[in-house]
Amino acid sequence: MEDFSISNLLAIGFAIAVIFTIFKTARIVPQRSNFVIERLGKYSRTLDSGFHLLIPFVDKVAYIQTLKEEVIDVTRQACVTKDNIQVGINGVLYIQVIDAHRASYGINDYRYAASQLAQTTMRSVIGQTDLDKTFEERAKINEAVVEALDEAANPWGIKVLRYEISDIELPASIKDALEQQMRAERERRAAIAKSEGERQAMINVSEGQKQEIINLSEAEKQKQINEAEGRAKEIELIAIATAEGLNKIAEAISQPGGQDAVNLRVAEQYVKEFGNLAKVNNSMIIPAELASVGGAVASITDILRKVTPDK
Repeated sequence: MEDFSISNLLAIGFAIAVIFTIFKTARIVPQRSNFVIERLGKYSRTLDSGFHLLIPFVDKVAYIQTLKEEVIDVTRQACVTKDNIQVGINGVLYIQVIDAHRASYGINDYRYAASQLAQTTMRSVIGQTDLDKTFEERAKINEAVVEALDEAANPWGIKVLRYEISDIELPASIKDALEQQMRAERERRAAIAKSEGERQAMINVSEGQKQEIINLSEAEKQKQINEAEGRAKEIELIAIATAEGLNKIAEAISQPGGQDAVNLRVAEQYVKEFGNLAKVNNSMIIPAELASVGGAVASITDILRKVTPDK
C-alpha cells in the first residue's frame, strides 16, 4: 500500500513536469503580437503570430509586444504661448510598435517616454505660436508635434501616427477678453452687413427711379411721336380731301351752268353773313358800295331765273 502511494505521487509529479515542460516548450503567439525570446538571458529571436516550440529552461519569453495601434492620453500640461499667455492643453497620442526588438531593448517604457516627449514637444511648439493661432492652426500644431515625436521615437521602434489636441484651457481673464473681442467683432460685422444692405437698398431704389424716369420719358417721346404722326396724317387727309373737293368743284364749274352756280353760292353767303352782322350789332356802318349789294342781289335773282325753269 505504501509502495502504491509513492508510485502514484511519482506519476503525478512526472505528469506535472511533462505539462510544465510542454507549456514552456510550445507557445502560441496571437495575431498582431510579437514575442521577444531570450536564450540564457540574451536576445535570441522575435516570434510572429502562430505556433512555436522553445527549448525548455533555455528559451524564455522576455517581452510581449502588441502591434496594434495604441492610444495614450497625454495629461494636461501648462504651456506659455509666444505672446506670454499660459494655457493648459490636453492631448491624445496615437502610436504603434513597428519593431518589437527595439521597443523592448531600446527604451524601458516607450509609452511613458512617448507621453513625456509629446508634452515637451507641445510646450516647444506652443511657445512659438501666438494665442490666436493656437485655435486657428490646430492642425498645423498637431502635424508639428507628430513630426518631432516620430523622429525622436524612431530608435525605439515606435511609429507616431498622429497627435490631437483635445482641449485648450484658458485663464478666466483671457476668456473674458476673448469673449469681448469676439462680441465686438460680431457687432462690427453686423454693422457692416447692415450698412451694406442699406447701401444696396438705396442703389436699388435709385436704379428703379432712374429706370422709371427713362421709361416715362420714352413713353412721352413715343406719345409725342404718335401725336405728331396723327396730326400729320390728319393734315394729309384734310389736304387730300380738300384737293379732291377742289377738283370736283373745278370739274363742276367747267360743266354748263357751273359758273352761274358758283356766283349764286357766293351771293347766298354774302347775303347770309350780311344778315348775321345786322343781328349782332345795334348800329352798323353801311359801306359806300351799298349799290354793290343790290347788284349782287340782282345778279342772284337773275341767276335764279336762269337756273329755275319756267313753269
